[in-house]
Amino acid sequence: MLSLIGGSHRRTLGGRALADGIQNETYAISNSVGAENWKVRLLEGLSIRAASLIVTIYGDIVVPRGGVLWMGTLIEVCVRFGISETHVRTAVSRLVGSGRLIGEREGRRSYYRLAEAAKEEFDTAARLLFQPVPDPEGWIMYQASHLEEETIRQQHLGRIGENLYIRPNHAHLPLTMAITFHCDLIQGQTEMVTLAPTLWPLAVYAEEYRDLIVRFGPVLDHLLTHPYAPEVDCVFVRLLLVHRYRHVLLADPLLPTDVLPEDWPGRQARDLFAQLYVILSRRAERQIADTFEGRYTRLPETTSQARDRLDFLRCSSSPTAHQAGVVEKAQTVSETLNITP
Repeated sequence: MLSLIGGSHRRTLGGRALADGIQNETYAISNSVGAENWKVRLLEGLSIRAASLIVTIYGDIVVPRGGVLWMGTLIEVCVRFGISETHVRTAVSRLVGSGRLIGEREGRRSYYRLAEAAKEEFDTAARLLFQPVPDPEGWIMYQASHLEEETIRQQHLGRIGENLYIRPNHAHLPLTMAITFHCDLIQGQTEMVTLAPTLWPLAVYAEEYRDLIVRFGPVLDHLLTHPYAPEVDCVFVRLLLVHRYRHVLLADPLLPTDVLPEDWPGRQARDLFAQLYVILSRRAERQIADTFEGRYTRLPETTSQARDRLDFLRCSSSPTAHQAGVVEKAQTVSETLNITP
């Protein structure tokens, strides 16, 4: 059986130490303790809000498969994360109230689907998670005197002067109502590398990426060597992986590569996310087809949208020569998992 045991081992991904520069506790694989123990260790130190997890469930599983889910299934999934039925129902009510979900009833059963108004938000998050994110095309600069804090957060704005803000020019971020400039950095590259951490909390994002690597790296290692591991709840692990990666990715301003430190852990976190998601998906999708109930039938094992996501992930990681073997093995294991031993 699989467990995650605290220790000082340096885990590796494709020949590189996962814990380089990481001061917090790392984890090692053991085959001697039950499945519930490793599930507890994966959740250790995390505070998962019901509404946020429900958004992850819909974004990762439900939306690509028709967009409708029975409330009973939603409760069953959330309970595996330690969230009570009461908290799930309260969170769903709030998501309905905020216009992100729409409820439907059939007899005594309640079903919820994604609202049209929320589709753009979910589509943007899915593109960032599953498709390659190109470097921004220069920078956007705003001159504005009354920007709300929520706008500053959503736009990933760094304040460089009184009423003056800057952010990378990414296509997925809409322009805000302000005097707007499109500009390029023509000199001062070294100074910009030094300035960036004062404009955005890069140390916070780096630590969250490192936590993702330390938390999930042993799971990837284990599945590469034990592809049939029955103790691994692939739906649970994949949802938690998406939930944690989505949390930091949507907060990250996604600065140009030449502005980031050479050891920026976001690149390694991206590779781990892509590889582990692909490996988990074959068994996870069979579990989804067996247990997730939609409006009229169970959700399908896969769809063209779900397959596209996997194809993008297989192509999006940019492995080093050391990692190339791991990527190839990850894809081989994913195919192997389609065969019942």
